[in-house]
Amino acid sequence: MFRIERDVLAEAVAWTARSLPARPSVPVLAGMRMEVTEEQRLKLSGFDYEVSAQVTLELQTGEPGVVLVSGKLLAEITRALPAQPVDFVVDGAKAVVTCGSARFTLLTMPVEDYPSLPAMPPAAGRVGSDVFASAVAQVAVAAGRDDTLPMLTGVRMEIEGDVVTLAATDRYRLAVRELKWQPGQPDFSAVAMIPGKTLADTAKALGSSGAEVEIALSSAGGTGEGMIGFSSGGRRTTTRLLDPEFPKYRSLLPTEFSARADLSTGPFVEAVKRVALVAERNTPVRLAFRSGEVVLEAGSGDEAQAVEVLPVDYEGEEMNIAFNHQFLLEGLGAIDSDVARLQMTTSTKPAILTGGKPVDGDGAPDYRYLIMPIRLSG
Repeated sequence: MFRIERDVLAEAVAWTARSLPARPSVPVLAGMRMEVTEEQRLKLSGFDYEVSAQVTLELQTGEPGVVLVSGKLLAEITRALPAQPVDFVVDGAKAVVTCGSARFTLLTMPVEDYPSLPAMPPAAGRVGSDVFASAVAQVAVAAGRDDTLPMLTGVRMEIEGDVVTLAATDRYRLAVRELKWQPGQPDFSAVAMIPGKTLADTAKALGSSGAEVEIALSSAGGTGEGMIGFSSGGRRTTTRLLDPEFPKYRSLLPTEFSARADLSTGPFVEAVKRVALVAERNTPVRLAFRSGEVVLEAGSGDEAQAVEVLPVDYEGEEMNIAFNHQFLLEGLGAIDSDVARLQMTTSTKPAILTGGKPVDGDGAPDYRYLIMPIRLSG
């Protein structure tokens, strides 16, 4: 049916297989559809009625045809093959994979039972793949993981002209990132709620596949409503959108603060990790800010305790504030800056974590991570 280099096939199969369901509702959804077209191209497809993935590869030699085999098994086999050309031949109800001295025989599934992949919505614009991957990673960290509250498991994408705003919240923190992109039409505007895990996986996978990601999305009321598509470097994926309900998050972001602390991000992360070793899962790490230093503490009199002192560039009245250490660490990991800036109002009101150095000319950071403090007893 076709011959192809092992590395090219293994990478394409792995990328397609990542969207296959672990427990498919019908057996054929565990399959990967492989088609050799008249134009000597190999198309690998996976679909679970929610997310679709397809890779198109150029072939040197190939006979047109279609076959459906177990996607996870094919991914494991291609990953383990030696670095030699792979021959893939269909023989009746079986597919034979030969590479060097290795030979595997796979059972095929009925291709006619496999659902058609959804068409891509209209192309809306383009964005650099590395910028997109890092922006999504910064925001998806704050998306909820509780499927009983689906609107909090998504990332909200708002597009107005050449600005894309991504936002996610699980009620305890909120992440917002703005980035520039190239819209197909200058006045394009749209709002979409994308499943957070799917978006994070897609952005990461496409981040290495090409210079740009094309985003395919309907503007309000257009065709292809309820779906978003991403494509780059011969790879395309679509996913169904969530209900667009989302908290009015802009009003949650404070604009005035009574205190500002700038710390070196690396040492701050390491100190929080060390102090948190004695913190039970739901007990906070306490931060006491005063001029020139911050004291980090966890634990209390009846249990293990930890204390560490760090230098800080601090402006404002002395303040004691406490945070969930995991949420604080995830925010520090997302800011992508050597300096972490924590802006606070009081010990009970939300704090904003940003990179210390402003990114654009007007001094506004392009990424903000809001984190709710934990109320200290006494």
